[in-house]
Amino acid sequence: MRWKIYFFALSVVAVVHLCGTASAQQAPQPPEGVQYAAAPAGHVAGDSAAMPPPRLRLFGTREAFSRDTSPFTKWHDAMRRAAAETAPDATCERPRPSCRLDQWRRFVDSLRGLDPRSQVEAINHEMNRRTHTRDRRNWGVEDYWASPMEFLDKSGDCEDYAIAKYVSLRALGWSDRQLRLVVLKDRRSQMMHAILVAQLEGETLVLDNQISSVVKADSIRHYTPLYSINQSGWWLHRT
Repeated sequence: MRWKIYFFALSVVAVVHLCGTASAQQAPQPPEGVQYAAAPAGHVAGDSAAMPPPRLRLFGTREAFSRDTSPFTKWHDAMRRAAAETAPDATCERPRPSCRLDQWRRFVDSLRGLDPRSQVEAINHEMNRRTHTRDRRNWGVEDYWASPMEFLDKSGDCEDYAIAKYVSLRALGWSDRQLRLVVLKDRRSQMMHAILVAQLEGETLVLDNQISSVVKADSIRHYTPLYSINQSGWWLHRT
Protein backbone atom coordinates (compact mmCIF):
# COMPACT_ATOMS: atom_id res chain seq x y z
CA MET A 1 0.00 0.00 0.00
CA ARG A 2 2.81 2.46 0.80
CA TRP A 3 4.27 1.81 -2.65
CA LYS A 4 0.90 2.58 -4.27
CA ILE A 5 0.57 5.85 -2.35
CA TYR A 6 4.08 6.91 -3.31
CA PHE A 7 3.51 5.87 -6.91
CA PHE A 8 0.29 7.88 -7.08
CA ALA A 9 2.01 10.94 -5.60
CA LEU A 10 4.82 10.73 -8.13
CA SER A 11 2.38 10.44 -11.02
CA VAL A 12 0.34 13.55 -10.21
CA VAL A 13 2.92 15.98 -8.84
CA ALA A 14 4.70 18.17 -11.40
CA VAL A 15 8.39 17.33 -11.70
CA VAL A 16 11.30 19.63 -12.34
CA HIS A 17 12.66 19.65 -15.88
CA LEU A 18 15.53 17.25 -16.50
CA CYS A 19 18.95 18.90 -16.33
CA GLY A 20 17.32 22.20 -15.45
CA THR A 21 15.14 24.22 -13.14
CA ALA A 22 11.51 23.68 -12.21
CA SER A 23 8.86 23.54 -14.90
CA ALA A 24 5.17 22.78 -15.13
CA GLN A 25 5.78 19.50 -16.94
CA GLN A 26 3.88 16.59 -15.47
CA ALA A 27 5.42 13.28 -14.54
CA PRO A 28 4.71 10.30 -16.81
CA GLN A 29 1.23 8.94 -16.12
CA PRO A 30 1.13 5.22 -15.30
CA PRO A 31 -1.65 3.03 -16.61
CA GLU A 32 -4.39 2.43 -14.06
CA GLY A 33 -3.96 -0.67 -11.98
CA VAL A 34 -0.34 -1.25 -12.93
CA GLN A 35 1.07 -4.27 -11.12
CA TYR A 36 4.75 -4.40 -10.25
CA ALA A 37 6.69 -7.33 -11.69
CA ALA A 38 3.79 -8.12 -14.06
CA ALA A 39 4.27 -8.33 -17.82
CA PRO A 40 1.19 -6.81 -19.53
CA ALA A 41 0.59 -7.31 -23.22
CA GLY A 42 2.22 -4.81 -25.54
CA HIS A 43 5.22 -3.89 -23.40
CA VAL A 44 8.52 -3.25 -25.08
CA ALA A 45 10.93 -5.95 -24.01
CA GLY A 46 14.70 -6.08 -24.01
CA ASP A 47 16.92 -9.12 -24.36
CA SER A 48 16.03 -10.41 -20.89
CA ALA A 49 12.28 -9.89 -20.66
CA ALA A 50 11.64 -13.40 -19.35
CA MET A 51 14.25 -13.17 -16.59
CA PRO A 52 13.71 -11.53 -13.18
CA PRO A 53 15.41 -8.13 -13.13
CA PRO A 54 18.40 -7.65 -10.83
CA ARG A 55 17.59 -5.75 -7.66
CA LEU A 56 19.82 -2.86 -6.65
CA ARG A 57 19.89 -0.51 -3.72
CA LEU A 58 20.76 2.33 -6.04
CA PHE A 59 22.06 5.27 -3.98
CA GLY A 60 20.55 3.60 -0.91
CA THR A 61 16.98 3.38 -2.22
CA ARG A 62 14.48 0.57 -2.41
CA GLU A 63 12.81 -0.16 -5.72
CA ALA A 64 9.70 -1.70 -7.26
CA PHE A 65 9.74 -3.09 -10.79
CA SER A 66 7.21 -3.03 -13.62
CA ARG A 67 7.55 -4.30 -17.18
CA ASP A 68 4.97 -1.78 -18.40
CA THR A 69 7.04 1.10 -19.80
CA SER A 70 4.20 2.49 -21.92
CA PRO A 71 3.98 5.79 -19.95
CA PHE A 72 7.56 6.66 -20.94
CA THR A 73 6.90 7.85 -24.47
CA LYS A 74 10.08 9.95 -24.80
CA TRP A 75 12.19 6.93 -23.90
CA HIS A 76 10.39 4.78 -26.48
CA ASP A 77 10.62 7.45 -29.16
CA ALA A 78 14.37 7.80 -28.60
CA MET A 79 14.83 4.01 -28.70
CA ARG A 80 12.86 3.70 -31.94
CA ARG A 81 14.94 6.41 -33.61
CA ALA A 82 18.14 4.82 -32.27
CA ALA A 83 17.18 1.40 -33.64
CA ALA A 84 16.44 2.85 -37.07
CA GLU A 85 19.56 4.97 -37.35
CA THR A 86 21.98 2.29 -36.09
CA ALA A 87 20.48 -0.67 -37.98
CA PRO A 88 22.97 -2.70 -40.05
CA ASP A 89 21.44 -1.39 -43.28
CA ALA A 90 21.27 2.24 -42.12
CA THR A 91 23.12 4.74 -44.29
CA CYS A 92 24.35 8.28 -43.89
CA GLU A 93 22.07 11.19 -44.65
CA ARG A 94 25.01 13.50 -45.32
CA PRO A 95 28.17 13.10 -47.41
CA ARG A 96 31.18 11.39 -45.92
CA PRO A 97 33.47 12.05 -44.03
CA SER A 98 30.99 14.11 -41.97
CA CYS A 99 28.69 11.11 -41.45
CA ARG A 100 28.03 10.74 -37.72
CA LEU A 101 26.91 7.14 -38.24
CA ASP A 102 30.22 6.14 -39.84
CA GLN A 103 32.14 7.90 -37.07
CA TRP A 104 30.10 6.18 -34.37
CA ARG A 105 30.49 2.75 -35.99
CA ARG A 106 34.26 3.18 -36.26
CA PHE A 107 34.43 4.26 -32.63
CA VAL A 108 32.36 1.33 -31.37
CA ASP A 109 34.29 -1.15 -33.51
CA SER A 110 37.57 0.14 -32.07
CA LEU A 111 36.42 -0.94 -28.59
CA ARG A 112 35.42 -4.52 -29.38
CA GLY A 113 38.70 -6.04 -28.31
CA LEU A 114 38.83 -4.22 -24.97
CA ASP A 115 37.79 -5.57 -21.59
CA PRO A 116 34.34 -4.41 -20.34
CA ARG A 117 35.68 -1.84 -17.86
CA SER A 118 37.80 -0.23 -20.57
CA GLN A 119 34.79 -0.12 -22.87
CA VAL A 120 32.75 1.70 -20.23
CA GLU A 121 35.49 4.22 -19.59
CA ALA A 122 36.10 4.85 -23.30
CA ILE A 123 32.42 5.42 -24.06
CA ASN A 124 31.95 7.67 -21.06
CA HIS A 125 34.98 9.74 -22.04
CA GLU A 126 33.99 10.02 -25.70
CA MET A 127 30.40 11.11 -25.05
CA ASN A 128 31.40 13.49 -22.27
CA ARG A 129 33.57 15.42 -24.75
CA ARG A 130 30.38 16.95 -26.18
CA THR A 131 29.27 20.37 -24.99
CA HIS A 132 26.16 20.38 -22.81
CA THR A 133 23.34 22.06 -24.77
CA ARG A 134 19.81 22.64 -23.53
CA ASP A 135 16.82 21.25 -25.40
CA ARG A 136 15.30 24.69 -25.85
CA ARG A 137 18.31 25.75 -27.92
CA ASN A 138 18.57 22.51 -29.89
CA TRP A 139 14.93 21.62 -30.43
CA GLY A 140 12.83 24.59 -29.35
CA VAL A 141 11.10 22.59 -26.59
CA GLU A 142 11.70 22.19 -22.86
CA ASP A 143 12.41 18.46 -22.86
CA TYR A 144 13.46 16.30 -25.82
CA TRP A 145 15.14 12.89 -25.54
CA ALA A 146 17.60 12.68 -28.43
CA SER A 147 18.79 9.59 -30.26
CA PRO A 148 22.54 8.91 -30.38
CA MET A 149 23.02 10.33 -33.89
CA GLU A 150 21.01 13.43 -32.97
CA PHE A 151 23.21 13.83 -29.91
CA LEU A 152 26.44 13.37 -31.86
CA ASP A 153 25.24 15.89 -34.44
CA LYS A 154 23.94 18.61 -32.10
CA SER A 155 25.07 17.57 -28.60
CA GLY A 156 22.42 17.64 -25.89
CA ASP A 157 21.66 17.54 -22.20
CA CYS A 158 21.93 14.92 -19.46
CA GLU A 159 19.56 12.20 -20.67
CA ASP A 160 20.99 12.52 -24.21
CA TYR A 161 24.49 11.67 -22.93
CA ALA A 162 23.02 8.69 -21.06
CA ILE A 163 21.08 7.40 -24.08
CA ALA A 164 24.13 7.63 -26.36
CA LYS A 165 26.18 5.67 -23.82
CA TYR A 166 23.42 3.09 -23.38
CA VAL A 167 23.07 2.45 -27.12
CA SER A 168 26.84 2.32 -27.60
CA LEU A 169 27.28 -0.30 -24.88
CA ARG A 170 24.37 -2.33 -26.24
CA ALA A 171 26.06 -2.26 -29.66
CA LEU A 172 29.13 -3.79 -28.00
CA GLY A 173 27.04 -6.68 -26.71
CA TRP A 174 26.23 -5.50 -23.20
CA SER A 175 23.02 -6.98 -21.87
CA ASP A 176 20.00 -4.81 -21.22
CA ARG A 177 20.03 -6.27 -17.69
CA GLN A 178 23.38 -4.58 -17.07
CA LEU A 179 22.25 -1.06 -18.00
CA ARG A 180 19.74 1.49 -16.75
CA LEU A 181 19.07 5.13 -17.44
CA VAL A 182 18.39 6.77 -14.07
CA VAL A 183 16.37 9.95 -13.56
CA LEU A 184 17.29 11.54 -10.24
CA LYS A 185 17.54 14.68 -8.19
CA ASP A 186 20.96 16.21 -7.56
CA ARG A 187 20.63 17.51 -4.01
CA ARG A 188 23.66 19.79 -4.37
CA SER A 189 22.29 21.75 -7.30
CA GLN A 190 18.63 21.08 -6.46
CA MET A 191 18.11 20.16 -10.12
CA MET A 192 16.91 17.09 -11.94
CA HIS A 193 19.52 15.00 -13.70
CA ALA A 194 19.91 11.75 -15.66
CA ILE A 195 22.78 9.27 -15.77
CA LEU A 196 23.54 5.76 -17.00
CA VAL A 197 24.46 2.99 -14.57
CA ALA A 198 26.19 -0.21 -15.64
CA GLN A 199 26.45 -3.49 -13.72
CA LEU A 200 29.86 -5.10 -13.96
CA GLU A 201 31.23 -7.89 -11.78
CA GLY A 202 28.91 -7.08 -8.88
CA GLU A 203 29.58 -3.33 -8.99
CA THR A 204 27.28 -0.52 -10.07
CA LEU A 205 29.22 1.95 -12.20
CA VAL A 206 28.03 5.49 -12.92
CA LEU A 207 28.47 7.12 -16.33
CA ASP A 208 27.66 10.78 -15.73
CA ASN A 209 28.21 13.84 -17.90
CA GLN A 210 28.86 15.84 -14.70
CA ILE A 211 31.73 13.54 -13.68
CA SER A 212 34.72 13.09 -15.97
CA SER A 213 35.55 9.52 -14.95
CA VAL A 214 33.52 6.38 -14.31
CA VAL A 215 32.85 5.99 -10.58
CA LYS A 216 31.12 3.49 -8.31
CA ALA A 217 27.55 4.38 -7.37
CA ASP A 218 28.25 4.00 -3.66
CA SER A 219 30.83 6.81 -3.87
CA ILE A 220 28.08 9.36 -4.66
CA ARG A 221 26.04 10.65 -1.72
CA HIS A 222 24.06 13.55 -3.20
CA TYR A 223 21.85 11.76 -5.74
CA THR A 224 18.25 10.71 -5.05
CA PRO A 225 16.86 8.52 -7.85
CA LEU A 226 13.18 8.79 -8.82
CA TYR A 227 13.05 6.08 -11.45
CA SER A 228 15.32 4.02 -13.68
CA ILE A 229 14.52 2.37 -17.00
CA ASN A 230 15.81 0.11 -19.73
CA GLN A 231 14.13 -1.81 -22.55
CA SER A 232 12.99 -4.58 -20.21
CA GLY A 233 11.08 -2.41 -17.73
CA TRP A 234 11.35 0.36 -15.17
CA TRP A 235 11.97 0.72 -11.45
CA LEU A 236 10.40 3.17 -9.03
CA HIS A 237 12.84 4.23 -6.29
CA ARG A 238 12.24 5.52 -2.80
CA THR A 239 14.33 6.03 0.28
